[in-house]
Amino acid sequence: MNSNDVHNDQKKRPYSTSGHAFRFRSIAKAELALACILAAHPIAGTALAQTTNMPNQKGETPSEITKKNVQKKLVQVGADTGDKRTARPAARPARANTPQPDQFAKFENLRIKGLEVNLPGPADTVIQDKGGIRSALAEIGIGYIAWTQNTYVNNLLPNAAKSTIANQLYSGQNPTFYTLNYMMMTYDLSRYGIPDGQIIVGTEQQSWTWQPGGPDRWGINTIAYYQTFLDRKLELKVGYLMNSYELAGTVVGGNPGANVFGPSSNVLYQGGMNFAPAPTPTLNLTYHFDDRLYNKVSLQRSTSPDGVFAHITANPTGLNWSTANAGILLLDESGYRNRAAPGLPETWLRAGVGFNNSHYTNLAHPTQPRADENSLYYVAADRQLWQSHVHDAASRGIYGGFSVMGAPPDLNKVSQYYEVRLYAKGLFDSRPSDQISLVATDTVWSRFAVDAAAAKGNLVHRDAKAISGTYTAHLGPGIYASLGLTYIDHPTSITYTPQIGHALNFSASTSIFF
Repeated sequence: MNSNDVHNDQKKRPYSTSGHAFRFRSIAKAELALACILAAHPIAGTALAQTTNMPNQKGETPSEITKKNVQKKLVQVGADTGDKRTARPAARPARANTPQPDQFAKFENLRIKGLEVNLPGPADTVIQDKGGIRSALAEIGIGYIAWTQNTYVNNLLPNAAKSTIANQLYSGQNPTFYTLNYMMMTYDLSRYGIPDGQIIVGTEQQSWTWQPGGPDRWGINTIAYYQTFLDRKLELKVGYLMNSYELAGTVVGGNPGANVFGPSSNVLYQGGMNFAPAPTPTLNLTYHFDDRLYNKVSLQRSTSPDGVFAHITANPTGLNWSTANAGILLLDESGYRNRAAPGLPETWLRAGVGFNNSHYTNLAHPTQPRADENSLYYVAADRQLWQSHVHDAASRGIYGGFSVMGAPPDLNKVSQYYEVRLYAKGLFDSRPSDQISLVATDTVWSRFAVDAAAAKGNLVHRDAKAISGTYTAHLGPGIYASLGLTYIDHPTSITYTPQIGHALNFSASTSIFF
């Protein structure tokens, strides 16, 4: 189901004793889960021991690192190039199997820094450096990336209670189309002696045939300043940010071009996390204990506690400092991450907690005044289970992962979220940069919201289960096409009718990067 189905209905709720206890129990569970994962994981000691055999790049400039990597390593356009897209400046890139042309090395320091997702580099774009435009801009310190995602969703089941668009209840009930378009530019400040310094400015435009899925808007998605300190152990990023690309790792496989209609993270968004259509003022600090262990703290202005639709409607440009009843969201994420290398499978473990003092409505006592102190937690892990090309393309292979998220049921419409995923990168030699994913999810609704709906005589369901399969083909530099099929048991939010109890959504999407 679409992530915005939850946020469009979301209400704020007052502080309650049960919610308070739930928060601290949830946080304790999250911290204990991460500790158990890190302590029990069999590869942690081996991975850390292998660091002594890897080159130390600290103290070198990003351009020097890039030149060495281009000379020493092989990089596959659209596949293993992504393995170093989100690494911090001193992290080691993974191997790949086709040479990266020298003309692209000079663009590495101009790519967006501080992200956890793998936005394609200039080599994996339609334009590349045709006409020398990218080179001319790079000479004056400017980099850019633009992309468009266009998606069609339709429920294939007969008797699916088709309706007018105005009365549509979920994405795909009627044929649904939406387009998301981005343009982002960077300016290199390291030329002025600022370590890894960068200014990032971006805009986002979206349009939906089903407005609750969006709604339509055009505005900023990022206005940010980035730099590093303490020999790159500390990263700072401040401005109007989209934390959905910087925390939690919700994109399956890490490539947004290959994960355009995957599962959503309702717990994070209803808890106030900002994202591309809803950026807010944010300060992110990331401390790297070594090349694998890190801790990230984020202090951001919360999105609207009434949900995504309410936030975007009130602040379509994204430039407003805040929206009604929105306060401050504090997030903290700890994790362990190593990139794929020959004989070293990729691993990413992370856990986070969040506190939000926005004024939410209490679902258990909806007539009381709005209160504050919402919270959330999440634990997630991804592990490369098999390396198909150990020596020439270590990131190719099969991966598995899971996510568990929670929030107080008295303040949040979604109280629990569970996800299990299995995915493959470059499974076929003839398609070395394609991705396949199989994802199962269970979204559990607040018992207070469910009971309130049942008391009004509605048919209700206490959770929504879904399983989806997606194949993404990398058709050429910067061009991705995805086909997906998702079965959803109860695609609507809490209430339903017999005709809309199930959905089998067919999805088709293209992602084109420039």
